[in-house]
Amino acid sequence: MSDVHPQERLIGAIARLILDPAAPPARHIAVGAASPIPAAACWLVKKLGHPVRLSLLHRPTGNPFTEGTRELFDLAGQGRIDLFFLGGGQIDGQANLNLIGTGDWPGRAARFPGSFGSAFMYFMTPRTILFREEHSQRVLVPRVDIVSAPGVSPPGVFRRGTAQALVTGKCVFAFDAASARFSLASIHPGETAETVRDATGFAYDGASAPVTADPSAAELALLRGPVCDEMLETYPEFCRRVWNRTGLAGRAA
Repeated sequence: MSDVHPQERLIGAIARLILDPAAPPARHIAVGAASPIPAAACWLVKKLGHPVRLSLLHRPTGNPFTEGTRELFDLAGQGRIDLFFLGGGQIDGQANLNLIGTGDWPGRAARFPGSFGSAFMYFMTPRTILFREEHSQRVLVPRVDIVSAPGVSPPGVFRRGTAQALVTGKCVFAFDAASARFSLASIHPGETAETVRDATGFAYDGASAPVTADPSAAELALLRGPVCDEMLETYPEFCRRVWNRTGLAGRAA
């Protein structure tokens, strides 16, 4: 569909990953701060009729957490969060994340927001979808300068899961924890295997991949209607930019 906004395409790709039948079930999904695209994907899954519980940490109203991240970490530690989303200032080919900064420790060359609970969530959540819209060799590096959260762990280290996939503005990579490598799963329209390869600093498997599917007409109708209604309060600028929607009138209950 020519009228699909690029960010609607990313939302659709993440929604398909959430619903991947080969992955462990995602019954309770948590979304952290400043994550409108993952949040929209979660709402799309819910509006499609799938019985998922959504915990959106920074939603101003209807937020199940009365004490913020303390409760999120408690639930994750108990194994009661099935899926989370993480990104990084740097991401490497072993799915390691750097949220500290570049250069030698303490990473003062370029500062990132900080690790916060990324390592804990990465270890305690059975599925993590990595997301970073910028796809460049500046972000996707051969090896992160500082490991905020490791993609894989040595034998004997307890962790419930690791990355399922990495979604970027150019493609979708699947992650295999056994080999600690990404493989090319799909390429977004307008990109090629060559443009993806040129923009990626780490090695990965797969020389080609199918085109990332656009959302269906029914999915687009949900995104532009009921999903946007749910998003307006938390992400008004995103809704204005992607769907040309403003205000809370008509917001779904």
